[in-house]
Amino acid sequence: MSHPDAPTRERLLAAAKRLFLEKGADQVSVRAVNAAAGLNPGAVHYHFGSREGLVTALLEQELRPLWMDRMRELARPSGPAPAVHDLVTAMVEPFAELAATRDGRMLCHLLARAALPTGQLPHVSALFGPAPFEVLVGRALTELSPQEVTERCRLAFTLVMETYGRPMARSPLETAPFPDTRTVIAFITAGLTAGTVSPAARPS
Repeated sequence: MSHPDAPTRERLLAAAKRLFLEKGADQVSVRAVNAAAGLNPGAVHYHFGSREGLVTALLEQELRPLWMDRMRELARPSGPAPAVHDLVTAMVEPFAELAATRDGRMLCHLLARAALPTGQLPHVSALFGPAPFEVLVGRALTELSPQEVTERCRLAFTLVMETYGRPMARSPLETAPFPDTRTVIAFITAGLTAGTVSPAARPS
């Protein structure tokens, strides 16, 4: 079911994406987005609640489809628990693909900026976030407690966003290569599947 204000929301999201690409997210104000969309100065706050709400809506619109099909394929309830390597591949490969394009780099940077401070995105739907991934990792690693699964998945997401979420370079000379995708997948898989931490080793 489409949102009743879909055309206006889409205009705002399209304007925001265009401006973020042209100027960099840090240089774009809510006023500029409203003006670029040809709408009144309160449009962003009316439709998204805040600048953060606009950014989250843009990220969900652009990024959610990249993960949905992969996770849906792995999350079949009637089948066996997916291998951790396959789960990590489904998480990392979209980031690596995004990082190969200018649009994708901008979106990765926006996601990292929005999610890294708190570990989650504000105002996001349950399907766009780490929860489905955590559930699948918990199914694959039954020897881990739910708390340890959550902690390891949080570390994995932090590493991925730190890796792919750096801002776009201002010139080609500043562009540093990303690590090989296979290396990132192997590293995160090893971290998720490492031996369990005994209660005595955990800080109180």
